[in-house]
Amino acid sequence: MFIRRRLQHALENWYRSDDRKPLVVRGARQTGKTTAVDAFGRTLAGYVYLNLERSEDRALFERDLPFGQLLKAIALEKNVDLDGAERLLFIDEVQASPGAIASLRHFAEYEGAPPVVAAGSLLEVYLSRYEVSFPVGRVEYRYCYPLSFSEFLSGYGSRQLTEAYEQTPVPEYALPKLFDAFHEYAFAGGMPEIASAYLDHRDARRLRPLYDALVQSFEDDAGKYARSPAGYQVLRHVIETAPLEAGTRVKFQGFGNSTYRSREVGEALRTLERAMLLHLSYPVTTTEPPFQPNRRRSPKLHVLDTGLVNHAVGLASEYIGLDDLSAVYRGRIAEHVVAQELQGADLDRSVDVRFWASEKATSAAEVDFVVPVDTRLVPVEVKSGKAGRLRSLHVFMERVDHDLAIRLYRGPIRTDTIETSEGKRFRLLNLPYFLAARLPAYIARAGF
Repeated sequence: MFIRRRLQHALENWYRSDDRKPLVVRGARQTGKTTAVDAFGRTLAGYVYLNLERSEDRALFERDLPFGQLLKAIALEKNVDLDGAERLLFIDEVQASPGAIASLRHFAEYEGAPPVVAAGSLLEVYLSRYEVSFPVGRVEYRYCYPLSFSEFLSGYGSRQLTEAYEQTPVPEYALPKLFDAFHEYAFAGGMPEIASAYLDHRDARRLRPLYDALVQSFEDDAGKYARSPAGYQVLRHVIETAPLEAGTRVKFQGFGNSTYRSREVGEALRTLERAMLLHLSYPVTTTEPPFQPNRRRSPKLHVLDTGLVNHAVGLASEYIGLDDLSAVYRGRIAEHVVAQELQGADLDRSVDVRFWASEKATSAAEVDFVVPVDTRLVPVEVKSGKAGRLRSLHVFMERVDHDLAIRLYRGPIRTDTIETSEGKRFRLLNLPYFLAARLPAYIARAGF
């Protein structure tokens, strides 16, 4: 099944922009970067695709040609008119050629140069390792993540369900179907090939070999990330065990029941974070701007896709007859898929998903997520149960000068008025957890 990606819409807007710059698409491997750009490019008459893992395509940038001649060499090699009205050059696996990366600045400056998009599955690691940077101010970026819930819905086979999800507020009659669809999304995950296979057949048994192959491809890449044989072993270990630690606050020393030191694990985690295979979310420990993460405290670990967690832990049976996602894996899956939705909500920038913890390391007060809105933080808890038991949320609300908090849960949209032990009254906006990516619309609707 082909699922239209939000990235395609972003590409269309970029292409129509009067002041567009060369575009770099960033994202982890197998999140669909190439497929989305290629699908858009094929709608244009003058589309040229270069894959720089192919020696003949890479050689075009190794001849040290003046830029005008480089464009003519590409047009000749691919037998395409790059001077036409509908033209686009897509340079895939751009990290394979330093010359290709350097050429992007000329696409920004050379009059008559075609629009260009660049991407690469190992691009992030390459740029960091070799201290290569794109020309500052000469390029712009878009980000590609696993499928969002809205994209998953587009392949679900119900236009009415998609339309209901996009309404603000979501109509109550659609809630049961949307909860069911979100549970399927949380189970299958958002990796495009795997999600498409699930939507085509609705057969969970087909997913295990696909996930096995995906994890193997990540492990195979460890050799390309590693600086040494010892570093390779640490990277392999972290790739294998990170899904088991996902959704928790982690210590680097002995990560994944290993004997590896903090420095070794930290380097591996940061390498995989640059590859966008995982994200380390450090806590904000203040309620006043600037909301800088406190890197002296242990971070929460989120991996690329919730489906990887299900696969690693073996949670398939937990989804049979599921009514409340918070019941799966002690609530860790519900929180993890919300983090995935929050991080993938904005394709124009890299989103740092944040949570809040008390300044005092001895305090247990911790809020699952905080969403910056101008100079304020809106707390977000992913919880079942009674609103009065959200103790950390109460602690947080007593420290801020506004009255809005959010709970994501298995239930309808409603607003409760809550009073803390110190007498502060605040509004608790209860939202179905499938609305995580649409929080800005509901925060605005609450008049915040």
